[in-house]
Amino acid sequence: MYFQRIINDFLIYHALISPQVEIRPIMNTDNQSVAKIIRQVLEDLNVPKVGTAYADKSLDAMFESFQNEGAQYFVVSKNNRLLGGAGIAPLNGADNDICELQKMYFLKEARGHGYGELMMQRCLDFAKAQGYTKCYIETMPYMAAAQKLYIRSGFQKIDQPLGDTGHYSCTVWFLKTL
Repeated sequence: MYFQRIINDFLIYHALISPQVEIRPIMNTDNQSVAKIIRQVLEDLNVPKVGTAYADKSLDAMFESFQNEGAQYFVVSKNNRLLGGAGIAPLNGADNDICELQKMYFLKEARGHGYGELMMQRCLDFAKAQGYTKCYIETMPYMAAAQKLYIRSGFQKIDQPLGDTGHYSCTVWFLKTL
């Protein structure tokens, strides 16, 4: 565990000092690339196309979907090529102080380089700045690497879903007090 933390810290440091890596808010010109990345990752992981982010109407219009108050989607790019993204938005059907980490997906080539932890921190910083007091995440049971990141980031498993995401195929839920 100790050595894994040292390795993770090194990867984050390397990602931070690499001038070719950028985390920024999504732009409308990113819509097609972001949708393609998310669908590719979900297909690679054999995620059901129904009851998950794959079927979300917002997937082809991510920029527009995150223009509401208290919402922001970020993308990570290296050498001007998008590698993934994640967003924060109010959790539908929940108290106003609860946000949801949404659509956090990275291409295979971007995993293991610390981008997930950088993106998580960017999203949680945004959530805190918006006044949220809790952050919710839902995922699939076999997405073990993502679950490890959530736990390292201070999320705790909960026994039932919160809000109304429409992702009935996601059966693992996490919550973090911000």
